[in-house]
Parts: sequence; structure tokens; C-alpha cells
Amino acid sequence: MNRTLIALALAGVLTATAFAATTNKATPKLGTFGVDLSSRDLSVKPGDDFNRYASGQWLDSYQLKDDETSFGSFRALRDDSEAQTRQIFDAIAKRTDLKPGSNEQKVRDYYNSYMNRDARNAAGIAPLKPVLDKIAAVTSMPALIKLFGESDVTGTNAPIGAGVSLDRMNPDRYLIGIGVGGFGLPDKDYYVNQDPRFVEIRAAYIKHMQTMLGFDGVTDGKARAEAVMALETELAKATWDRAELRNRDKTYNLTKFADLSKLYPGYDWNAQLKAQGLPIPAEVNVSTPNAVGPIIAIVNKTPLNVWRDYLTISAIDNNAGLLSKKIDDAAFAFNGTVLSGQKAQRDDWKRAIGLVGGGQGLGDAVGQIYVAKFFKPEAKAAMDQLVANLRVALRENLGKIDWMSDATKTEAYKKLDSFRPKIGYPSKWKDYSSVKITPDNLMANVLAMRKYYLDDQNARIGKKTDRDEWFMTPQTVNAYYNSSFNEIVFPAAILQPPFFDINADPAVNYGAIGAVIGHEMGHGFDDQGSKSDWEGIQRNWWTDEDRARFETRVKALGAQYDAYCPVEKVCVNGALTMGENIGDLGGLSMAYTAYHLSLKGKPAPVIDGLTGDQRFFMAFAQVWKGKYRDQALVAQIKSDPHSPAMFRANGPVRNFDPWYAAFNVKPGDKMYLPPDQRVRIW
Repeated sequence: MNRTLIALALAGVLTATAFAATTNKATPKLGTFGVDLSSRDLSVKPGDDFNRYASGQWLDSYQLKDDETSFGSFRALRDDSEAQTRQIFDAIAKRTDLKPGSNEQKVRDYYNSYMNRDARNAAGIAPLKPVLDKIAAVTSMPALIKLFGESDVTGTNAPIGAGVSLDRMNPDRYLIGIGVGGFGLPDKDYYVNQDPRFVEIRAAYIKHMQTMLGFDGVTDGKARAEAVMALETELAKATWDRAELRNRDKTYNLTKFADLSKLYPGYDWNAQLKAQGLPIPAEVNVSTPNAVGPIIAIVNKTPLNVWRDYLTISAIDNNAGLLSKKIDDAAFAFNGTVLSGQKAQRDDWKRAIGLVGGGQGLGDAVGQIYVAKFFKPEAKAAMDQLVANLRVALRENLGKIDWMSDATKTEAYKKLDSFRPKIGYPSKWKDYSSVKITPDNLMANVLAMRKYYLDDQNARIGKKTDRDEWFMTPQTVNAYYNSSFNEIVFPAAILQPPFFDINADPAVNYGAIGAVIGHEMGHGFDDQGSKSDWEGIQRNWWTDEDRARFETRVKALGAQYDAYCPVEKVCVNGALTMGENIGDLGGLSMAYTAYHLSLKGKPAPVIDGLTGDQRFFMAFAQVWKGKYRDQALVAQIKSDPHSPAMFRANGPVRNFDPWYAAFNVKPGDKMYLPPDQRVRIW
């Protein structure tokens, strides 16, 4: 379940800039002022394709590596973060003074257990045998439900599950949520779409499932795989579309636990929660109420032998990367190559770092060292100031909105003033003292970590929410907004070039990390985040007229993105990506306002023939440069709420008047929109 976190009133006062002037300082990492001008394609007019104008030479010259499904600024910075994190692992590996039970010992041994390929190859399927034996022993409905409940630890799929999240109506308490799903392909469309590419994927998936069954000794796997395919297709058809799942008005359905069996008979809800280690609560949230009944019907009518095969396939498939190279490569042939176009596995050390140092591993243990080694105090100070500046900019933008009434603006200002920024790293770290990690049993280590996180989640029920918790590690290249706690969070690793460079021109930092900050702030005012108030409580704080005017703008923006079709017959889903699209557009606007406020009425210098505005927009575009394999692009469009990178560069600017002025974009240019068709929200 997704979780969210807090808000503390903080007023921001805009200073001249978060950075020194461009003279008398070190050279930025990119170019002379922070942007790689060699990436530009000057044969393309900015108004025809701004993404290609800013990054076309790079798009033409960069060749995706065999282990890459896509690549761009985010992936490049993630590679840098991985390289930095590897230094930490290498240094720990050389130490001879590690105390048993220390975080460093656990990091070293967990990493070594992954990297010991010889031991894993020799073990084959054996490390997963305890899980497979449990599945083979499922001869009754109670045993099946128990396995569904244990899926968070075993790594198997499950059509029904429960999890701990925040109560959106009361952010001070945790709430158990009931959800459905459990199919193996990226999205329900993969099961029902008759486009030949999806028909081919379904055929390949059946062969893949047959292969997975073969590792458990099944020799007659074709018919059994087809039966599982039919089961998953039914599950997929019964679930909601991803765009509908975003609608917070529909996905909050508080229900008394005692009423579950009356509302959704034929299922042992007590057994489900007991298997997950959850207490029996007074009430739960049923996120998709009209899907639960059909899923229960599928559970009850499907023979147990099909469920055993379903669980076996997902157990082997989902854990394949922890087993022998033969099993790992067989799973990759479908999950990597067929679904994403990836030609080769990533290096083992990179995969090990992702496992050990990730959010479901010993991420905080690695993060403590990462922050001490790589996160500079001056970067945090500059980010603190940038966030304050963006807050002032959004307040100014809100004041200029002519479609929102004063009553709604008053509530919007309260929400803005209550944003709580978290920058760099948490104030307290996770305690891994209860976790036992050994150097010679990777599967045991993974199961121990999964159990640790499951127990940590379950222990929250009945306690007040922890508003200091982070849900990303410091070494993660990303950022997030949590509506229930009205907070914006920026891990240390994203505060590096090309997103943030303390030596870059201010226009560049505002166009890059400034727009990212604005994007996260914008989530507080997107189509769903705007349904929560300054305290993080989901309620309508708008007048009906203002909300209607807002929805008109949202609908127009969605229609623009619906028309973006980077692959034949596969178009962006404007409803699914709406929150991120509003975030991008609002982030650009806020960052631009903040940049100009920082100039205090003085003209920006011209650098390398580019005005301040041009440098700002170039930095924005290059943050979103990206190259994809077609399979990965299709998977993203079908399953990811973020628009593909090229539309994150082009989509916002064509709605933004200052971009037209900066690059002299005129009618007849391909990206030109008449002023009355440009969408301005924040």
C-alpha cells in the first residue's frame, strides 16, 4: 500500500537567489553554465519540437546499452548514485573490524550472499523449496487463503490482499486497506487488447509460465500454463482501470470489519488478516468495492490445482533473480526482453546494490554512510532556500489566478504555508538490529528482510502515525509529495547535476531542480492532491464553481496528452498521467516565477548567446531528455502515471506563454497553440 506523511507551517521569504553570481566560482559539471549545449539539434526549430531542439544530437547519438530499456537524465544520475554507493560497499568489504550484528556486517554479508553466484548456481531451485512445499500442500481453501496472506514474504502473487496505509480522513492514524489484483502482466490491457503486439506477448507469457513450472519438475506444463493464463485474464477483467484507481473519491470506502463477510461473503477475512500478521480491526478501507465480489467468485470457482500452479509460477518468477543463473536468465527472457526490450541483465553488482541498499533492504544503513560521504551541507542550505523561493512563487501565482475565488484561495494559501519540506535525509534511521543476515544464504536474507518490513507495517496499527518517517532512501534519485501529511521530500541523491549544481547559472538550477520542487508542490494542487486540505484531511475545500472551473482546465490538459502517440496505436492516457502532467506544468510555472523574482527586476546576463529565459527552458528540457526501447515505452504508457520523457519536455512548455516569447514561437510552428487553447492551472 502507498503511504504518505506531514505538514508544518513554514513561511518562506524570497531572497535574491539561492546561488552566488556566475562569476568567481567553480566550473559547473555540464558546459560553461550548467547545460550541455552539444546535445542540441539546431536544425530543429524550438517551436517544432523543443525536446529535439534541446537534446536531438544526444537522442541521435546515444545508443542504449544492452542492459538498458531506457536512458536519460534520471537514469544517468541513478548510475552516478550507484557508483557512489558501490564505493561504500567496497570500503565495507575491506574492513576487518566489523562487529557481528552491526549494520556494516549486515550490509557486507547481504551483498556477498548476492554476489556469490557459484553458491547460487549450485543450489538451483533448492532455496525456494520451503515456499514451493507450502504451495504443494495447498489442498483446502483455508490453506489457499493462508498462502495469499503470506505473499508479502514468499513473493507470490495474490488476488486479494491487505496492507497498512494512512487514513486519508484522519492522517493521525494508520488504517488497514483491502485490495485486489494479483496478475502477472504489467496491466489489464495486456490480457484483453487485441493489438498484435499484445497477442504475441500473451503467447510468450504462456510459454514463460510453462518454463517456470518446469523448474518445479512439471513436464506437462502447457495446458497448466494456459489454465493459469485464463485465471489471470479473469482477475484482470474484474479489476479497475489504473486511471480509475487514481480517483480518491472512489477509493475511500470505510467499512466495518464485522460487515465484510456480509458485504463480500464466501471469503474468510479473519484468516486473511491472521496470515498477514494483522490484528482484527474495527474497520478497514475497501479501495475497489465492486471488484471484490467478482474476485471472490473467481477464487471460489477456480480449482485448487490451478491455484497451486498460479502460486508456483509467481513464486519462481518473482524470486528468480535470487536463484541460479539458469532460472534467473529464463525469467529475464520474458520479463526483461519480451516486456521491456532489454537485451542483457544488469551487472550483478548493480542488482546487488539495488537489493541491499534499496527501500526494502538495508537502505537506511547504507543511507547513513551515503549522506556522510556524498551530501554536502552547502547543497542542503541551497535547497532549503530554493524551496522557500518556490513557496513564495506559488503564492504569487495563486494570487494572480482569475478563475479562483478568494474563499478557495484562502484555503490554498493555508495549504501552501503548511507544506513541510524534507531535504536530504531523515532525522532518524530504521533499526535493523532484529534482522539476522548471513553471508551464505541469499534467500534466507531476503525472506528475513521481507518479514522485517511486514512486521514493521503491522506494528503500526493502533499507534499514532510517524510524521518523521521517510519512504525513500537518501541514495534514491527521486522525490515525492505526500498528501496526507502535506509534505515534499527530496532525497540527497537527486541534488546533483543535471538537476542541481551549486556552481551552475541560477537560471539552470531554477529550470531543473526548481521545476522538480515545483512539481512536487504542484501535487498538492493536482486533480487528486487538491482533494486534501492543509492538514492532509481528504475533504472538499473548494467552492463548487471553482472546482468546476478547475476541472475544465484539467480536462483540456488531458485531451492534449491523449493525442500524444509515440508508438503506433499506443497513446498516452491523459487521465492516468493527469497528476504528473499538472505537476510538470505547475512546476515549470512556479520555477519560472521564482527565477524572475530572484532577479529583482534586473536583466539576466546573456551567456553563450542564450538569454536567461532560454537557459531556464533548456535546463528544464534536458532534465526530461530520454530514449526508450519500444517495448519499454508501451509498458510505461500502459502502467505508469508519468508521461514519457519527450512529452514531459514538450507538453508543459507549449502551454506556457514565456516559452513562446523566449524562442519566438509563431503560428505555423508544430507545437504552437493559440493563446485560448493554452492551459494554465497554477
